Amino acid sequence: MISLDGVMQAPGGPKEDKSNGFKFGGWTAPFGDEVYSKAVANEIKPADYLLGRKTFEIWEEYWPKNTEFWPGINEGNKYVFSKTRKKSDWKNSNFIKSLADIKKLKASEGLDIQVWGSSELIHLLLKNDLVDELKLKIHPLLLGKGKKLFDNTAHPSGFTLTESTVTTTGVILASYKRAGEVKTGNAGKTIK
Repeated sequence: MISLDGVMQAPGGPKEDKSNGFKFGGWTAPFGDEVYSKAVANEIKPADYLLGRKTFEIWEEYWPKNTEFWPGINEGNKYVFSKTRKKSDWKNSNFIKSLADIKKLKASEGLDIQVWGSSELIHLLLKNDLVDELKLKIHPLLLGKGKKLFDNTAHPSGFTLTESTVTTTGVILASYKRAGEVKTGNAGKTIK
C-alpha cells in the first residue's frame, strides 16, 4: 500500500506507526471498496512471512488477538529480520539476523514468502536483487513525508506488469514480476 509519492507508513490506522511525527496513520481507510477487498482477500492466502522487527512488533501485538479477518497469519511461519530480538510468544515466529539467512530462506522449498510493511527490510531486499514480485496498491493521494517504499539503493531491475485493475475509489492494483535487467534505448526511435 503506497501513496503516489511512495509513502507506505501506517496505512492501517492512526496509532500504527507515528515515528518521525507521521500524522496520517490510516490513510488507506477512505479507499476501500469491493474490488480492493477481493484483492486483499486473495493476498492473504497461506504463505510464509518475512518481516522487519518494527512491523513484527506491531503485528505481534495485534494479530494473535484478532483472528477473524486473517487467521492464516497466526498459522504461517513468520521470519523476523532483527539483530536485537531472538524470541516471541507468537507461534511460528523465527528470528533471522543476516542477509545470508534471507538468501537461505528464499532458496528453500515451501510456501511463497510475503513481505508486508517493513520499509527498511524492503530496501535491503531491493538493494540485493532479492525481490521476485511486487504487488502494489497505489492510492491517489500525496502524503509528503513518511517511510518510502523505494529509496536510492535499489538494484536496477526490470519488471513486467502481470495484472492490473483500478478500484472504484481510484486505487491502482498492480502486480509486477521480475523480468531481467533494465533495458535502455533512444526514446525518439521506433523499436522493432
